[in-house]
Amino acid sequence: MKFSIVITTYNRLNLLRRAIESSLNQSLACEVVVIDDCSSDETENYVKSLGDAVVYHRNQVNQGHAATVNTGVEKASGDWIKFLDDDDYLDVKCIEKMAEAIALCPDAVICSCIAAQVDSEGVELSRTPKTGPGLAFYIPQTDIHYGMLLELVPFGTPVQVACRRDAFLKTGGWDAQLNTNCDDIDSWIRIAQFGHAIFLNQCLAYRTIWTGAYNQKFSLQQRLNTNILMKERIYALVNEKHRSSIPSIADIKNYLNLHWTLIALKQKNLPSFFQMLNPAVLSPSAWQLFVNTASSRKAQMNNERIQKLVLIKA
Repeated sequence: MKFSIVITTYNRLNLLRRAIESSLNQSLACEVVVIDDCSSDETENYVKSLGDAVVYHRNQVNQGHAATVNTGVEKASGDWIKFLDDDDYLDVKCIEKMAEAIALCPDAVICSCIAAQVDSEGVELSRTPKTGPGLAFYIPQTDIHYGMLLELVPFGTPVQVACRRDAFLKTGGWDAQLNTNCDDIDSWIRIAQFGHAIFLNQCLAYRTIWTGAYNQKFSLQQRLNTNILMKERIYALVNEKHRSSIPSIADIKNYLNLHWTLIALKQKNLPSFFQMLNPAVLSPSAWQLFVNTASSRKAQMNNERIQKLVLIKA
């Protein structure tokens, strides 16, 4: 099994150095691929100065994040791809721990871990929650989309995720029309059609929370609309055995509207709050889903909504 870490970058050399360093210092040797989306700073000179330690490709014109990720996967030679944005970085044992878990579940196509969310100075702000029992476990393919629909199995952002390269290529890659607004989640949805999922309840990645992050440019209404689109795509892929136990898509949309309206209120974003405020937020089924989702997260999936979780000794 060979891993390739694919780093996408655009005019963030000060952050890119940290991402590359964390990749080159992995305890398990792997290929490091840097795809430069036509930066105008000194990115090219810096990466080329690293010599053969890094595979470097520069887009001739700026193509956007999704297209740049797709180019990185094409240029990589590993069996597995570890995604990494230039403003994030990895624990030194990230690849080693993922490889150990994957070796115990060879039919897996996607692997995720806990990430620490840090500020621009590297100070930890929070961590993504545990998912399921133990240090590591897998979810059979037939249960993945059911879990995603009910928000019991969130794969997370690129810094948390690795996937099998052949599964990625079967999906056609990231959707450039989404371009940083759930293009990663959309990819996880489609990759999960081809095999099992692995979750590592170990903090192996660091995600930087700052105003320059790509997803900061989208309004709450845009994020709501894309969230609904993702749920519709997941809903269509839920295995038949779970169909009788899932909410209607209408109830899910009402829940999402409630969820994002409450986020706007929490953020004191009154224009977005009033824009999204509609009768859906008064729907009893929406509130029931809201309560169920919160309870499920708190229970870390120990309520057995996902069946056949198989522990991996890690």
